[in-house]
Amino acid sequence: MSKTALILIDIQNDYFIDGRWPVDKMQDVAENAARLLSNARKKNDTIIHIRHEIPSDEAPFFRPGTTGAEIHSSVAPLENEPVLLKHRPNSFHNTSLRDDLETKGITDIIICGAMSQMCIDATARAAVDFGYTVTVVEDACGAKEQAFNDTEVPAPQVHAAFMAPLAMTYAQVVTTENYLAENK
Repeated sequence: MSKTALILIDIQNDYFIDGRWPVDKMQDVAENAARLLSNARKKNDTIIHIRHEIPSDEAPFFRPGTTGAEIHSSVAPLENEPVLLKHRPNSFHNTSLRDDLETKGITDIIICGAMSQMCIDATARAAVDFGYTVTVVEDACGAKEQAFNDTEVPAPQVHAAFMAPLAMTYAQVVTTENYLAENK
């Protein structure tokens, strides 16, 4: 049995162009994530979908019970693929993710989804702290523009600012092409 798990984080409708909180290049992100998903299915790797809800009817996005909080059709889970619900950026926080991975003997985690500066970063760092070997497929991850004080930061710079430290210390950061070429 494979010791690798693909974790697809928050590839949900609200992050797409017609959603409540569009993420830069989310369609491209989803297409790359779908390629990773197809590859993982062929290899019989463990696949876990993570879905985020913000438990408030006044949340800016991912409101419970809305279409926006549903997983996007491009990476729709199969019946046998678990979907874990979370309420915080870290996919391990108050979910069964760690137990699920340990039960299956997973040692290596492949991460994709959104947003680079929140849930991808938080989950990757937590995974390393739990002892997993982590790969982040950066072009299958999306970021959103940010502002701090009087500084506007475009999404590509936000993405790079989070991928760089992950690559330095926490994870192997690769492209979809490179990952698929090495992991058929």
